[in-house]
Amino acid sequence: MDTNRRGFLGAVGRVTIGAAASIAGAGEAAEAAAPALAPHWGMVVDLRKCIGCQACTVACIMENHVPEDAFRTHVSVYELVRDGQDPAMVMLPRLCNHCDDPPCLPVCPVEATFKAETGEVLVDASKCVGCAYCVQACPYDARFVNHETQVADKCTFCIHRTRAGLLPACVETCVGGARNFGDLNDPESPVSKLLAAHPVSVLRPEMRTHPNVYYIGLDAVLDGRVTGEAAWHPPFDPGAHVAEVH
Repeated sequence: MDTNRRGFLGAVGRVTIGAAASIAGAGEAAEAAAPALAPHWGMVVDLRKCIGCQACTVACIMENHVPEDAFRTHVSVYELVRDGQDPAMVMLPRLCNHCDDPPCLPVCPVEATFKAETGEVLVDASKCVGCAYCVQACPYDARFVNHETQVADKCTFCIHRTRAGLLPACVETCVGGARNFGDLNDPESPVSKLLAAHPVSVLRPEMRTHPNVYYIGLDAVLDGRVTGEAAWHPPFDPGAHVAEVH
């Protein structure tokens, strides 16, 4: 988590310095800062380190005032059984994938869902009418209509924290350091280094949404094909069985 924090603060620092130089009209400094790309935030989840403790789930609920019986992020736990092998517990942290081509965006009749410059998929609560079209369109089951506010709700990568130079609450509290957050545009960021060093998977790749949440160590039998909170439909494998624990 310390590496996460250093890399993240570095990205935020570069943006702040570049903006300050431009505002001050600092000649060469502003010119040098101009070509810098804005951060494009992403997450890499290392499933080898996830212990299913749900600290991320609780932190998100507390940080974002998520109502009872709803989640912006959570860890699904499954029992994976293969012929001739002992059962294995499989953890899968889930959240909005902040897709570069989000299917939730074009279905919104009032343009309440939008893509931020730094990559987050967000909801303008002042525009949302609670029609739930976006909830139905999301292939990751990552949205819900908040029964207290009556508008669409979801993970925001804790944008109120990142804009203040803080990591998302789920990353900050991850006990095993499984959740890694940073700038995908920066090859020196922790997330970029993880992507370069390890083979990764995304959930539901067949949807071609270009998600910005990646997984290290996702079991091939699951294939990332999440269709809902309570049910999984992995590709047929006569030697494997997946059962949801919670």
